[in-house]
Amino acid sequence: MADAPKADSPKVDSTKVDETEFPDEIATNWKPIALQDMERQIRLHERFVKGQTGGARANFGFRDLARRDLSKRLLDGADFTGARLHGAKMAGTKLKGAIFFATDLRDCDLTGAEMNQCDLRGACIRGADLTGASLNECDLRAGVLLRSDGRGNLVKTVFDKEETDMSGATVKKADFSRARMSNSFIMQTDFTDAILRDVKLIRADLSQCNMTGSILEGTDLSEANLSGAIFHGAILRRVILSGANLEGADLVGAVFDSVDTSKTDMTKAVLPRSIESLGAPIRKIIEDHAKWINTSGQMGVRADFSRVDMAKQNLTSVNLSAANLQYVVLRESDLGQSNFVMAELAFADLTAADLRYSDLRGARLQRANLSHANLTGARAGPVDISFAGAQTWPTNLEHAKCFETNLAGVELRKAKCMGANFTKANLQETDLRGADLRDAIFTHADLRGAKMDNADLRGAKGVPEEFYEDAKETKEPKKTKEPED
Repeated sequence: MADAPKADSPKVDSTKVDETEFPDEIATNWKPIALQDMERQIRLHERFVKGQTGGARANFGFRDLARRDLSKRLLDGADFTGARLHGAKMAGTKLKGAIFFATDLRDCDLTGAEMNQCDLRGACIRGADLTGASLNECDLRAGVLLRSDGRGNLVKTVFDKEETDMSGATVKKADFSRARMSNSFIMQTDFTDAILRDVKLIRADLSQCNMTGSILEGTDLSEANLSGAIFHGAILRRVILSGANLEGADLVGAVFDSVDTSKTDMTKAVLPRSIESLGAPIRKIIEDHAKWINTSGQMGVRADFSRVDMAKQNLTSVNLSAANLQYVVLRESDLGQSNFVMAELAFADLTAADLRYSDLRGARLQRANLSHANLTGARAGPVDISFAGAQTWPTNLEHAKCFETNLAGVELRKAKCMGANFTKANLQETDLRGADLRDAIFTHADLRGAKMDNADLRGAKGVPEEFYEDAKETKEPKKTKEPED
């Protein structure tokens, strides 16, 4: 172990506690800690976690660690009870089982942190950034910390509420699987692409939250406040909504699977339009659209099926190229051999749809749900738009959900698939040459015979090593060892 700095002139952060922010009994609880003392505790804790001799568990209880840099450190099981970590940097830090009971984590950088099984009861996480963090089995329920005020009295060490407060935080792509978050205060929080499997959110306040693209499976939202929340592209499977407040909640583009809404008031939620709202039969709208296409807009009307629930429709061999189908519900519909060239299909629900031999070249399918859909023989490569001054227009599948989708033999050359999820998809013989596959997920996907020459695979997950040989980019640039003097 390297020698610790000499202690004759201790170095303490200049950060002061702003005592005007909190009641006196809270502000006076935090004790400053010298930088070298903090580093010494961390080194000893790392030895403790690794089971090495001379190690000791770190105890930062009630310490002032505001704005300290604790990034990429090994702090599994460390005790931060009642500590001040306002504005601290803990990006990529290992914090499994750490204790953050009634801790001040406001504006803390926890991006990519490993926080599984952490105790976050009563913590204040307002404005923190937990993008990509893992919080499996965390406890975020209410918690009250009692401390002596120095006069023989016990006082509560809380901010303005006993419930865990995550309001205004960013938790994009964070994994909260099996976390306990009942009664938490989480309003105006960004849960984009977050995973909330088997999470307890009973009576939690999720008002005005952005749940775009999030996965909620087995989530208990009984009596939760979901007013004004946005669920575009979210998956709600086996979710409990009994007594939940959905006033103003935008559920357009959300996928409901095995959800009982009999005990939920859905009348004040924003839902997809009915077919009757179109004002004309579907076939008549498609005929007028064909005239609009064939006359370059001189006759007919562009089809607009945006936000319409058209589930289980038979629309084989129709021409909907360049049509507006954003947020449309076409789950379990028969769309085989149809033309969707350059169609607007962002956030479309195409779950279990039959798209065999359809033409999807240049279609915009950002955040569309194609799970369990069959695209055998479909065309989804770039479309030639040289007449418009450009050469080609690629198909866009950014952040699309393609769980167990049959894409065998489909041309996806040069497609934009950044962040798309191909978990368990059939990609046998699929042409992904030159595609943008950054951060895409291929876990358990069948990639036999797939082509990925010149594809951008940076950040992609689940791709076998052999595909990187012909890909545009390797996983991540390897760090080279500096030559010795």
